[in-house]
Amino acid sequence: MIQISEGADILTIIQVFTVEPQDQQELIDLLSEGYGSSLSRAPGFLSCGLHRGVDGDKVTLYAQWRSEADYEAMLNDASLPAILYRALTISTFEPGRYEVMQTFRPARGAAGPA
Repeated sequence: MIQISEGADILTIIQVFTVEPQDQQELIDLLSEGYGSSLSRAPGFLSCGLHRGVDGDKVTLYAQWRSEADYEAMLNDASLPAILYRALTISTFEPGRYEVMQTFRPARGAAGPA
């Protein structure tokens, strides 16, 4: 389960994929299969969330890894599923590595979701 909290000693990966709208669902399916079949079993993997852009041309992946070393080991693993390479043929992506600096919650007495 994704947990966003300050001071957590984990690596957060945010990848924003740009894709043609007609390929968006295929990209989601490819990333889902890649993480579900292989990457979720990699040492140091903690969690992943996929987000579909409502405009149709973006897919964002938010993943958490125990450490930079675990993430790098996964990237250098020769057994990475070929399905992920297919994802790169139908999209471009901008990767980023992050640390959580601050989180915010609703103020006391503030109305929550309806």
